Amino acid sequence: MLSNIGFPGLIVILLLALVVFGPNKLPQIGRAVGTSLREFKDATKGITEEIQEEFKEDVETARKESAK
Repeated sequence: MLSNIGFPGLIVILLLALVVFGPNKLPQIGRAVGTSLREFKDATKGITEEIQEEFKEDVETARKESAK
């Protein structure tokens, strides 16, 4: 969905945000969005690492059992 916005769409969204929130609130909102995205990425990374470790353990167990 977001991949179809393009550069003109981003400009329109930025202008709308500028009109709705005003120039004083825009940096605060941008900072909050950036912080939220960073926290979301960190949480997602932790979850994927846990899943990969679990699969790694399962694969190693299966290899040991098949080698017997």
